[in-house]
Amino acid sequence: MPETPRPLTAAELSAYLSFTEVSALLRPAVEKQLKDVGALSYVQFQLLARLGDTPSGSRSMTDLADGVVYSRSGLTYQAQLLDQRGLVSRSASPEDERRVVVTITDAGREVLAAVFPGHIALVRELLFASLSDDETEALAGILGTVAGRLREAPPRSAAPRRRKAT
Repeated sequence: MPETPRPLTAAELSAYLSFTEVSALLRPAVEKQLKDVGALSYVQFQLLARLGDTPSGSRSMTDLADGVVYSRSGLTYQAQLLDQRGLVSRSASPEDERRVVVTITDAGREVLAAVFPGHIALVRELLFASLSDDETEALAGILGTVAGRLREAPPRSAAPRRRKAT
């Protein structure tokens, strides 16, 4: 019979409830801004931002899926919607035709350029305005540590795919 876990401490419970409350309040505001300014879903924004952040503007779908916690089929659908809007292009990888490479287009970069100023202002206002620089650094460190731990045993949607040795 499994052992009953010890209850959360008052500090752990408070931190957990605060974290879930912040997430629940922040995400809808961010999603509204992305939709209003760029007609983007949150996942579409993540895809464009990750592509825009690479020197080549390209990444494989597998690499994108490894970084975005979303189902692979859902991610493929979102990339297809971006492709239909002309914000990305998709093609077979020159190294392996089974792999799909996604590349941000100039139109995709224009949408990012339109979305980013308001996105940054909103995140700064809602998340960071009440924090000092030291608190922001501490929060980044804490969340980075937790994210690293969670990525050690990620859900299937965030787990890197095993690649066959060549």
